[in-house]
Amino acid sequence: MTELDPLLKYREQHKQRLNYMPWLYYSLKPKHRAWAEAWQQEYQDYLMQMETVQIGKNCFISPLAHIFAERGRDIVIGDNTFIAADCTLHGPLEIGNEVAINHHCILDGGRVGIKLHDQVRIAAYCHLYAFDHGMDLDMPIYQQAVRSQGIEIGRDVWLGAHVGIKDGVKIADQAIVGMNSMVTKDIGAREIVAGNPARLLRYRE
Repeated sequence: MTELDPLLKYREQHKQRLNYMPWLYYSLKPKHRAWAEAWQQEYQDYLMQMETVQIGKNCFISPLAHIFAERGRDIVIGDNTFIAADCTLHGPLEIGNEVAINHHCILDGGRVGIKLHDQVRIAAYCHLYAFDHGMDLDMPIYQQAVRSQGIEIGRDVWLGAHVGIKDGVKIADQAIVGMNSMVTKDIGAREIVAGNPARLLRYRE
């Protein structure tokens, strides 16, 4: 074992930690920030070569996330945004600045797309699907046309863990959606909602 082995092992373990807790990237000490930035730059360059993805400044994108953005389904990621491990993102997606997407989230933009405004916080295991199937009885569901209206999440919105967002929903600025909620209708500014389907509890003061 060389003197470098313990350091390399630590670095690999720290990468795992950052993959699942990417907010730690922004508080790394300078000696760790140097290798972490190089690691991120290499991966983000690769991602932008392979997919139609634009990535802003000072972002963290876990290499364990699954990001797909073929032509016509672009993904745009703003500055100071992080995407954690085991997320699946499929464009079209427009992601603002200072957005947090925690591990195991699924965002599928369908045809119209998903727009996340600045400072949106999405906790683990949230699912946003900007498409839906027809449900007529005259043919199997898988043969029916897929429709897409899009999803829009306003500034400073917080989605708790395990939240589902239905196609066509708009959530206004500074709203909060409680854990395990299913959002089927629009949510107004500063509303705090929860439940399945999600209902108004009170307003942020």
